[in-house]
Amino acid sequence: SSKMLRPTPTVVRALMQCQMVRHISSDTKNSRKKQSLFLHVSWNRDQSLASCCLSSERLLSCLLVKAQRPSSLAVPAAGEPGLWTSQGDAEVKLRMGESGLAAETPLTVNQMFTLAVERYGDYKALSWKEGEQQKSLTYREYYQSCRTAAKSFMKLGLQRYHGVGILGFNSSEWFIADIGAILAGGFAVGIYTTNSPEACQYVAENCKANIIVVENHKQLQKILQVEDKLPHLKAIIQYKDALKEKRPNLYSWAEFMELGRDEPDEPLDAIISSQKPNQCCSLIYTSGTTGQPKGVMLSHDNITWTALSTSRHVRLKDATLAQEVVVSYLPLSHIAAQMVDMWITMKVGGMTHFAQPDALKGSLVNTLKEARPTAFMGVPRVWEKMQEKMKSVGAKSSTVRRKVAAWAKDVGLQTNLTKMNQSGRTPFSYQIAKKLVFKKVRKALGLDRCSKCYTGAAPITKDTLEFFLSLDIPLYELYGMSESSGPHTISSPEAFKLTSCGKEIPGCKTKLHNPDEEGNGEICFWGRHVFMGYLNMPDKTEEALDAEGWLHSGDLGKHDKKGFLFITGRIKELIITAGGENIPPVPIEDAVKEAVPLINNAMLIGDKRKFLSMLLTVKCQVNAESGEPEDELTAEAVEICRKLGSNATKVSEVASGRDRAVHTAIQEGINRVNENATSNAQRIQKWIILDRDFSVTGGELGPTMKLKRPVVAKMYKEQIENFYKELATPTTPDAPLPPK
Repeated sequence: SSKMLRPTPTVVRALMQCQMVRHISSDTKNSRKKQSLFLHVSWNRDQSLASCCLSSERLLSCLLVKAQRPSSLAVPAAGEPGLWTSQGDAEVKLRMGESGLAAETPLTVNQMFTLAVERYGDYKALSWKEGEQQKSLTYREYYQSCRTAAKSFMKLGLQRYHGVGILGFNSSEWFIADIGAILAGGFAVGIYTTNSPEACQYVAENCKANIIVVENHKQLQKILQVEDKLPHLKAIIQYKDALKEKRPNLYSWAEFMELGRDEPDEPLDAIISSQKPNQCCSLIYTSGTTGQPKGVMLSHDNITWTALSTSRHVRLKDATLAQEVVVSYLPLSHIAAQMVDMWITMKVGGMTHFAQPDALKGSLVNTLKEARPTAFMGVPRVWEKMQEKMKSVGAKSSTVRRKVAAWAKDVGLQTNLTKMNQSGRTPFSYQIAKKLVFKKVRKALGLDRCSKCYTGAAPITKDTLEFFLSLDIPLYELYGMSESSGPHTISSPEAFKLTSCGKEIPGCKTKLHNPDEEGNGEICFWGRHVFMGYLNMPDKTEEALDAEGWLHSGDLGKHDKKGFLFITGRIKELIITAGGENIPPVPIEDAVKEAVPLINNAMLIGDKRKFLSMLLTVKCQVNAESGEPEDELTAEAVEICRKLGSNATKVSEVASGRDRAVHTAIQEGINRVNENATSNAQRIQKWIILDRDFSVTGGELGPTMKLKRPVVAKMYKEQIENFYKELATPTTPDAPLPPK
């Protein structure tokens, strides 16, 4: 290299591992004469370690002593794209296979969309309600709207490889803005609706957003608060409600679409024709549970190929045979919703029906009944809320109804477990239970046409899986991440095991890195769904991808004999006690929630501590408007308290050990969990019920209901420190239970 470039920390670490390197000489002739161990490294500004030319077999053997994960990605020959990049305007080498789906011809988003228009042009693509009026767009109308939006973006000054931020609830305008941005050569960038103004600013700044599309006045205010800190911002568009104020460069949706309506096609067509499948078109920002959000760069091929592979794996029907219907309600800034609602549905000519903005506050079931989806994706919290509602309704039923339901659920669970193990015949009692109970339950939930119910984005408890299985509604777990364009493994009716995430989608591979004696290792992905890199974050990209291009998930998992993947923990979440024992917290937390049905959330504490302790929250009502947890217990929780001999109806009445009956029941449940602990170090010694449940609005949970452990640890630092003061444990005679 003509210029000396500073090596990255990753490269420095790589060099330091070469303990046998005694001499690095600029005089190569001299070093060859001496036959010294010579390591020549050529640096590259984007990808650090370009190549290593090893002139000694001794050095090579020293590097291969232990098969470690390579700490840096190799740079390809000059002029060839590599498997990764952190630059928004760069290209990558696609992970093409030699046969099967991995060898399919790469497509851009525009190519996939135009194929859909050719095949399904007059089929309904998008559907929604405005008041009592049903509205829809066909695939042909949908595509034309996206082109118009693209021309409007270009007229507003959208530059190539700059972001269009979209901040709002799911709608046809959201989809059109997203695809319009891609067609115009920009990046489609979803922003979480729960983001603070500062968090919105971070994303907009990071992707150099020229334009931000907001849903309403409330979201507009967030952008206006930070507008002066966004030097790339040229325009803001509001797609719902009338504008409450006139400002320069602020447009209603109608005004925005009018801008591009009469613009010529040639400039847009020139940009579209210049796009390549191996270029970035979309950014998915991580929820930032472990630091600043990272911009996951997805290529056209990431999106179009993953849509193809997934639709084949789950056997979605082509619209010319029978049109698939999905309901869009989960945050579109998250890859799971985007992949299901936008891309996979487009691939098969399906129809996406938009829910109301208050879907997660209670209106979702009404939308499901109206749309009657054929496939439905829910995060665990959605399924848990359905479970709670059904339990509370069931508790109010007559004795006869309750007995019939209990019998049917028992038949349903046993029959489905038998099916799962692919043994035995379906008993006649199952047909009766289906007619008496299962069909009615499905109809009440709006899932009577739904043959595929999925859960993903966060861990789900075995209790919830078994509850729905007993009602003849198997929940198929899927597993993946933003960095794998969404799905990597998916359960299906043909390949289903309780608590497993199924098997890889076609054309993808899994390996377990550094497995222990039980077969648990870090789950690594390979396939055309693996992302390009993190925008402007080469070091973070190198942490995620190894030298061979495998994506390291940070999750721990194992395979059973039949190739089913089971997630067993997360490396970053592993608790390492003061005694040096590694403990994955999720299995213990799930066990406590199963043993004590009153518990809603549990967080295990114990990193660098002498023993384990736990923060607990109980099931409470949630404010329908704000999403804030309230003091009132849920109907199910009140019923549980009654059975325990407690008259409590509020969280404040049971928190911090105030209710003796509840306290005793929780301790007994924890004792049962402790009896099954694999070692003494895995026993829970102390615990507390907090005054307030975890929530997204409170900051303890991320947008997909994942627990933000560092945030919770900071919020409840005082309670945690109290666990480890030299005091007696709650169950000893020195610390008696609270009086009745």
